[in-house]
Amino acid sequence: MQNIKAEIGLGTSDLQGDIAFFTKKLGFRMDAIYPADDPRVVTLSGFGLKMQLDADVVPGAGTVRLVCDDPVLIADGQTQLSSPGGTVVDIVPSDPPLVIPAPTHEFVVRRMTDKAAWVIGRAGMQYRDLIPDRLGGSIIASHIRIPDGGPVPDMVHYHSVGFQLIYCYKGWVDLVYEGQGEPFRLHAGNCVIQPPEIRHRVLYASDNIEVIEIGVPAEHITTIDHSMELPTADFTPDRAFDGQVFVHHTSDQASWEPHRIPGMKSKDTTINTNTQGVADVRVVRAVDRACPKVSHDADILFSFVLEGHMTLAADGQDQSTLKAGDAFVVPPDMAALYTDLSQDLEILEVALPGAFATKVVD
Repeated sequence: MQNIKAEIGLGTSDLQGDIAFFTKKLGFRMDAIYPADDPRVVTLSGFGLKMQLDADVVPGAGTVRLVCDDPVLIADGQTQLSSPGGTVVDIVPSDPPLVIPAPTHEFVVRRMTDKAAWVIGRAGMQYRDLIPDRLGGSIIASHIRIPDGGPVPDMVHYHSVGFQLIYCYKGWVDLVYEGQGEPFRLHAGNCVIQPPEIRHRVLYASDNIEVIEIGVPAEHITTIDHSMELPTADFTPDRAFDGQVFVHHTSDQASWEPHRIPGMKSKDTTINTNTQGVADVRVVRAVDRACPKVSHDADILFSFVLEGHMTLAADGQDQSTLKAGDAFVVPPDMAALYTDLSQDLEILEVALPGAFATKVVD
């Protein structure tokens, strides 16, 4: 007999206000939030009731949600019904499969000077979207900041993702992860990957902390784990979560080596190895003032300028002068040229999958 739980679904015109109302005033607790960068859906529970607040649903239109192991075994396979009196009943899986859309390839340049809005997301963090169209929902790249340092109002949680990277751009942040020992400080220039569903918590941040976060797919569920306390008693650094092993890369532990693009060098974060080829993450520096024109065959190749400046010229696109804080995506098979590279140029490069080919274009 399968496990079935009932929830109430409600629309809301003020999700943040309702979260505060139900949690602080009435004593409900938050169980899940989605998506983290600009929440629209939150699940709350308390007093024997579980409900989902949805900013995309008209307020006042209530729904009963039956959450179960296999929705097709209920109501003759129907997954949405209406009662004779007009109540909508949705039958949904308790553990929905992770769907990663195929990338919609496009050339993207995102500058700090674009004045993109900083949106308040999960735990009060401020998010700036680095890929506005998110390549068809296949990836989200966020520039995240916390202006005022101190304790972060976070809870033990996990993300239903295919890949997730946190790169500390400025400042530092204290983190703790399931099975990874005591809390540690992630300094600027270092990064972690958060394997699928690893429990973790953000504890404390420096003033003006900034990180770059990459998530696949773009929209994924963040679930609160009220039962786990961190750090855990067990220390299992080699444990695989859906085939991926936790990585805490520190830049001083890696050496510079020739990069895939002639005229540049890079540091390997070991993420390609520890994700079994899901993604490759490198910090890249200029060796020469210019590089040859190249193309690649990666599904996704995202770059963020950490320091310095450069000029990007890609076939069929306007030439762009890029500075620290700017980001760009060059789609597969598009020839691109990096020139006017400053001596202090440093780029964060994220590729999916981790193994791909680069070709010098004549």
